[in-house]
This record gives sequence, structure tokens and C-alpha cells, in this order.
Amino acid sequence: MAIETTLSILKPDAIEKNIIGKIIAKFEEKGLTPVGLRMVHLSEREAGEFYAVHAERPFFGELVEFMTRGPVVVMALRGEDAVNRNREIMGATNPADADAGTIRAEFATSIGENTVHGSDSVENAEIEVNFFFSGTNLFSR
Repeated sequence: MAIETTLSILKPDAIEKNIIGKIIAKFEEKGLTPVGLRMVHLSEREAGEFYAVHAERPFFGELVEFMTRGPVVVMALRGEDAVNRNREIMGATNPADADAGTIRAEFATSIGENTVHGSDSVENAEIEVNFFFSGTNLFSR
């Protein structure tokens, strides 16, 4: 398996619940290492740009509003097959469909407030990591 870097965002509901450490621990326990990490409060413009792929979808406005209601933690995670592993650790978008032990099954309350974002492909991971960490050195261990 290839070593990859992917993006994870701990959304405002995760920050509000004070579960940042619990979520990071889940990634680390499954072999993903944070190599870039910071807390930011996204502006409407930034959230709109980041989620532009969803601009034509009916939930876009709610998504931008949710992602700007409080700070988020953005992380670049590195490890073997990081994109797929991250998605497995997160669980299904709808927490009702997420496997037991996943982040969304354990912490999310709805499809809209589903605690975490993760890149869906290697190509998008590169774009998304660069969106938040462009010009920043990512660390390695």
C-alpha cells in the first residue's frame, strides 16, 4: 500500500462537544498520523470555496452556514492508504448508517452535523490539503 496524505476536518459540532482529542486518538489508533494541524474559523467565502463542488445542491447554504458557525480543526493525516482508511474511520455520512465504532456512529447527530469531513479520493486529498496547508511544511515522523 502507498503512503498517502489526506485531509480531515473536525466540524463545529465536534469542537462544541469537546471531542477533538477523542477523534484524533481514533485516527492515531488506526495508523494515521497528523502531520499538519490547526484550528480555524472559516469565513463564508472560504467555506463556499472549499465546498464549491456542492454549490448546486440544495443543502449548500446550510452546509456553509454550519461550517462557519464556529471554529473547525483541519488536519493533514498521513499513513498507508490514508484516504480510504480515513473514510472507514469516519463511517457513513448518515450516522444512522455508520458502523459501530466509527466517528460518525459514536459522535454525529445527523447527516448535516456529522462531525468530520474527509477527502474522498487521492486527487481531492491533494487539492484539499493544499487548500488549508498551501505553503506550509507538513511534518513527518
